Amino acid sequence: MLYYLFQYLDKLDFPGAGVFQYISFRAALALITSLLISLVFGKRIIEFIRRKQIGETIRELGLEGQVQKTGTPTMGGLIIILAIIVPTLLFTKVLNVYIILMLISTVWLGGIGFLDDYIKVFRKNKEGLQGKFKVIGQIGIGLIVGSVLYFHPDVVIKERIESTGADIGKISGQTEIKLHEPKYASTPTKTLKTTIPFLKNNELDYGKFISWLCDDCTKYGWIIFIPMVILIVTAVSNGANITDGIDGLAAGTSAIIGVTLGILAYVSGNMVFADYLNIMYLPNTAELVVFIAAFVGACVGFLWYNAYPAQVFMGDTGSLAIGGIIAVFAIAIRKELLIPILCGVFLVENLSVIMQVFYFKYQKKKRGLEYAQTHRLFKMAPLHHHYQKVGFHESKIVMRFFIIGLALAVLTIVTLKLR
Repeated sequence: MLYYLFQYLDKLDFPGAGVFQYISFRAALALITSLLISLVFGKRIIEFIRRKQIGETIRELGLEGQVQKTGTPTMGGLIIILAIIVPTLLFTKVLNVYIILMLISTVWLGGIGFLDDYIKVFRKNKEGLQGKFKVIGQIGIGLIVGSVLYFHPDVVIKERIESTGADIGKISGQTEIKLHEPKYASTPTKTLKTTIPFLKNNELDYGKFISWLCDDCTKYGWIIFIPMVILIVTAVSNGANITDGIDGLAAGTSAIIGVTLGILAYVSGNMVFADYLNIMYLPNTAELVVFIAAFVGACVGFLWYNAYPAQVFMGDTGSLAIGGIIAVFAIAIRKELLIPILCGVFLVENLSVIMQVFYFKYQKKKRGLEYAQTHRLFKMAPLHHHYQKVGFHESKIVMRFFIIGLALAVLTIVTLKLR
C-alpha cells in the first residue's frame, strides 16, 4: 500500500519518494519490518499463548530433553504469518498477481495448520486434523495455484529472439565484460516452460509430455502442470512439517531456502541478469523479492525465540505455511525442478519416514512383528530423531543440518551457470 502512496507522491515531485521504485530498497524495508514484528510482537504473542495455557503436549519418545518441552507454547506460526503479511501489504505492489497468489497460499495453508493445532491443543486430540482433510486442503491450494499460473494473462515469459551473452576482452591485463543489450520479443508469451537444472538450453515445456497424442495437444499441458503443482505443494509443505521436530530446525533451514529463492527471483525478473545468465526472463516476478525478504525476516525473527531451548513452537500453523510458501514461490519463478536440491533437508526428512514405514512393513510381512520392531531401518524417524537416538545433542544436529542446507543453497545457485 505504501508503494502506491509513494508512487503518487513521486508524481508530485515529493523529495525521496522515487526510492520506493527500487526493489532492493523495498526488500530491505520488508526484511527489517518483519524482523521487528517477529521480535517485538512475537514476545507479546508468546506471553498471550502462555497465559491461555496453549502448550505443546509431548509424546513420550524416549528422547533426551523431551519431557522438559512439555507445556512450551505452540501455535507460534502465527508470529511468522503476521510478520510476512504486514510487510508484504506495506511494501509490495499488492495488485501483482504473484503477490496475491503468495498471500492466498500463506493464509490458506496457515489456516489448515491452525485448525490442526487448535484440535490438538483445545480439544486435546493428539492426532489433530485428520490426514485426509489436510491433503484435501493442500490439493485445493494446489488447484488454485496451478490454475492461476496457467490461465492468468499476467503470468507470462518473454522469449529470447537472439542469444546475446557478453563480450569478454582484455584491458591493461584486466578482464573486461561488456554486456550486450538484452533482446527479447516485445510481446510476452503464455507458456508452461520451466527450468531444468544442469542442462544447456535448459527449458522444459510441460505440454511436450502430451504432444504425441495429437498435433495440437501441447495447449493442454495444464493436464500435466496442475497435478505437478499439487504434488509439489503437498510434498514440500509436508516436508517442512516433518522437519519441524527439534528447536530451530525448520525455521533456520527455511530462512536459508528463502534467501536462495530471493536471488533466483531477482535474476529471473531482471532482464539484464536473465540475459547474461541465459535463463528465462519472467516479467513481474521481481516483486516477489520483497515478499521473500519478509519471509526470511519472519523466519530469522522467529528463530530468536525458537532456537534451543525453544520458548515457542511454530506448530503446524507455521510449518505448513512456510513449506507451502517455498513450493508456490519456486513454481511461480519456474524453478520447481530445483526443489529436490534446494530443499534437500526437507526431502531427506520425508524420505526417512517413507523408508522407515515401508521397511517396517516389509520385515513384518517377511519375518514377523517382533523382528520388525527390533530391526528398524532407523532408530527413529524422521531422520533428526534418529540422530538424537544415536546420542547427538539436538543443537549439534540443527547446526549440521544448517551447514548441509547452506551447501545445497550454494549448489542451487551454481546451477544457473553449471550446464
